[in-house]
Amino acid sequence: MEQEHFFQCPYCWEEVSMILDASVHQQTYIEDCEVCCNPIEVTPTFEAGELIAFNTQSIEQ
Repeated sequence: MEQEHFFQCPYCWEEVSMILDASVHQQTYIEDCEVCCNPIEVTPTFEAGELIAFNTQSIEQ
């Protein structure tokens, strides 16, 4: 079960989207921004297939 989620990149402030896997309750992973290519730590949390929390943060380089 996948869901598209739109959010603001913590680097370039552009609105970007990611496809999230709603079958996993909580996960943390790193994905590059589709606009500026900087790495973003993404932490989505799902409950019964619904997104209940979504956090992003920049990665210190």
